[in-house]
Amino acid sequence: MVRKQRRFKTPSPKKLVGAFLLVICLLFVLFPLLLMAAASFMPEDELARRYLAVLELGREPVLPALVPDFPSLKPYADLFLRSPGFFVMFWNSCLQVLCVLAGQLLVGMPAAWAFARYDFRFKKTIFLLYLILLVMPFQVMMVPSYLVLDRFRILDTHLAVILPGIFSTFPVYIMEKFFESIPKSFLEAARIDGGGEWTIFLRIGVPMGFPGIMTALLLDFFEYWNALEQPLTFLKNKQLWPLSLYLPNVTADNASLAFVAGLVTMAPPVLLYLNGQTYLEEGIASSGIKE
Repeated sequence: MVRKQRRFKTPSPKKLVGAFLLVICLLFVLFPLLLMAAASFMPEDELARRYLAVLELGREPVLPALVPDFPSLKPYADLFLRSPGFFVMFWNSCLQVLCVLAGQLLVGMPAAWAFARYDFRFKKTIFLLYLILLVMPFQVMMVPSYLVLDRFRILDTHLAVILPGIFSTFPVYIMEKFFESIPKSFLEAARIDGGGEWTIFLRIGVPMGFPGIMTALLLDFFEYWNALEQPLTFLKNKQLWPLSLYLPNVTADNASLAFVAGLVTMAPPVLLYLNGQTYLEEGIASSGIKE
């Protein structure tokens, strides 16, 4: 038998130019990350020599390098073995973020399902208020939130960060779009078979709206993992601070820890993004489509 040879089409000049521009943009984005990874392996003397101006220790020109002259694991040892405050903040971040996400599942999912599948009085008005709260920046809501948390006497506790996050309007908006796209025929068939409202919600709504649920959780994880203003405003005790407040407080005398801590802080969001990229794309596309 004669095998047919595959013919590869030569890419058009427009595609070549587009691919070249994409590669340039990719390198432009990755270059700072590669510099940070390389600096995390630099000893203190080399780090000071290359980044004196950045560390405000001199006016010498910056000499960045992707490969250290004398690689060292001492910055990693200092962070993991001699920096207990880093681990305290790391577990604070895990506690606060995981509690926020768990609370959003318990509160946000039923609220999104109600907006998507039920008709009730003042539904559009309430959802409009949700959208208004969604676009309001934290600076606008900071004083009212502070007064409410102070009245409940939960300032300077983990709950001061967790409770406002649980009742965030953003996950409701994302999940509502997915729940609304579920065909009504599925729900009517389930009701004919004798399924109750909670059964329909758990066995049909949650599985079919799973991409939207994952999208909301991933985006909220990124937001609260990197949150600065909320914990800085509501938490005065540094023992309760999350990991996002560790890097701004790193001084020039231990700048080597900043690069290592930056890599460790960046690892969970990057890993989650790589594993949930499909859900994010579906969620962002669905949130912008109106039937």
